[in-house]
Amino acid sequence: QVQLVESGGGLGQAGGSLRLSCAASGRTANSRAMGWFRQAAGKEREFVAAIRGSTYYADSVKGRFTISRDNAKTTVYLQMNSLKPEDTAVYYCAAARYGSGSLRVRDEYDYWGQGTQVTVSS
Repeated sequence: QVQLVESGGGLGQAGGSLRLSCAASGRTANSRAMGWFRQAAGKEREFVAAIRGSTYYADSVKGRFTISRDNAKTTVYLQMNSLKPEDTAVYYCAAARYGSGSLRVRDEYDYWGQGTQVTVSS
């Protein structure tokens, strides 16, 4: 089992920055690829970023968001810069299944956090 707890959401301004954190615990937490997804009101949950040695980003956030992981691999971060109102969503941290491929698909993830709200005002 892996437990994930997100923090750092809140209200941001367009053009500003926020940093999300995801604390991971459990026997296999530090050996899994990790990802961030988001779900805006009335929309499907969508891929944002993932890390597995290399990093992967959705086109909509590339160049603005950065995913990183601490050396112990127990915390994953999402640094969000140049925020836009369309970044408003609930952001979820997720731990991937072993052997996952692209890391861009929800079904590749076994464990999810409870989500943290990010609201960007214009």
